[in-house]
Amino acid sequence: MSLPDALTTALAAAVPAARDVRVVRGRELHCTLPPDAVPALSRLLTGDLGAELRLMLASDRRAERGVFEAHYLFGRARADWFVHATAPLDAAAPAVRSLATRHYPASRFEREMADLFGIAAVGHPDPRPLVRHGFWPADWFPLRKDAGPREFHDDGQPFPFQQVGGEGVYEIPVGPVHAGVIEPGHFRFSVLGETIIDMKVRLYFTHKGTEKLFEGRRPADGVRLAERVSGDTTVGHALAFCQAVEAAAGVAAPARARWLRVVLLELERLYNHVGDVGMILNDTGFAVAHSHCFRIRERLLRLNKRVTGNRLLRGGLVPGGVTMEAPAGVDVAGEVDAAVRDFDEIVGLSLGNTLVADRLDGTGRLTLRTARDHGVLGPVARASGIDADVRRDHPFAAYAELAPRVVVHESGDARARTLVRVEEARESARLIRRALETLPAGPLAVEIDRLPAGGPAFSLVEGWRGAIVHWVLADETGALARVKVLDPSFLNWPALSYALLTNIVPDFPLCNKSFNQSYSGNDL
Repeated sequence: MSLPDALTTALAAAVPAARDVRVVRGRELHCTLPPDAVPALSRLLTGDLGAELRLMLASDRRAERGVFEAHYLFGRARADWFVHATAPLDAAAPAVRSLATRHYPASRFEREMADLFGIAAVGHPDPRPLVRHGFWPADWFPLRKDAGPREFHDDGQPFPFQQVGGEGVYEIPVGPVHAGVIEPGHFRFSVLGETIIDMKVRLYFTHKGTEKLFEGRRPADGVRLAERVSGDTTVGHALAFCQAVEAAAGVAAPARARWLRVVLLELERLYNHVGDVGMILNDTGFAVAHSHCFRIRERLLRLNKRVTGNRLLRGGLVPGGVTMEAPAGVDVAGEVDAAVRDFDEIVGLSLGNTLVADRLDGTGRLTLRTARDHGVLGPVARASGIDADVRRDHPFAAYAELAPRVVVHESGDARARTLVRVEEARESARLIRRALETLPAGPLAVEIDRLPAGGPAFSLVEGWRGAIVHWVLADETGALARVKVLDPSFLNWPALSYALLTNIVPDFPLCNKSFNQSYSGNDL
């Protein structure tokens, strides 16, 4: 029995209400089911079949179907299959059955759906707003199709943070306005002496309506917006968007484009990891190492410009392929290898310094269990012992042929998060060299002008912060009707609070930088 057949059989037995069950694109099982049947589907997939909830979102389909819809995407790593379930919801009183008590990421997705679509999560243990700020009109849900401009009036009511009391406990509020060039986020520490006993994060001060801005665009016009979801993840988000569009259109990018996409994605991973290590070392007080890492990062940014014409690698990707050729007269692999050798020398001097080691070892420990419970992604997850990487588990571009090595450490502290970045930088250099050495001949792109109306499509990409998901749905004209974006920061931010427990307040900058999550990628 093939895997799709086995999945179909298990689904029919455990969730008899599922209908329109079909295999899509070979590795996806799609179905429609009533919202009351979703918990049974979740128990089947995350329990017996070992899948994980990768995404949950809503769409407003009232114009064509008279309903809202909730969409659930489950995936099984290594086995490389997905189940996509759609639950039509009553347009007058849309509601889903909460999965929050079984899976913490579901709690976040459901709170987001409540704020942006007005879809209630029945049985949710924490119905506080997530995206919504106090001055949003109570009846305004910005991702509904009929949501128009409204006047906002800040009533001055504070956000309902959970209070921590007790003798000697006091609060330290930090932000949302910070010293330096940084996006806004509010951190509220509950402290006993210098020891942190609780920390709550409040984000979404710069909610931009990114997903709304995709609506009505042609596929090619969505790339520039995807590149700007988070400025340091140009390639990761653009590639996830392009691959989702290609899946919807039933088009495969040419082989040469797939290998060049690996080069672009690894160049982005490399310059970010080098910069992050420098910032981590800076927060231990080792300013000289920080300066050298940023010197190397600048060298890589200049290489990026020679490759694509842009320091942040913008403009290199289009739906259906790439716009750039392997640059003539530029030894990209040689430049990368030289930069990594330089980086390795700085890393050796830094990690061999006992003062640096003292600051990193044991600081900001995130346990394996907590990381799993929160659905943490990327280097933060791999530093806590989670062996997961989309490049290997759900191969895309040319990664199936390149067989990337996944770096895993188990201590879960700032040192482990540093070491994962260091080793991944080395692996990026190897992948870039191999991709360029074995680059196949052929065209760079195929044209995609419009998408077929109908079912959704999605793509997963292992960005430098972790797994990125883009989900797309087209309207009857072939334009984008709904785009859902998941940056790994959405799932990683809450885990920072747990890594800080029992640390001292002065270690917050170091812990925060060793996570280094995106405000922009979270505050869509």
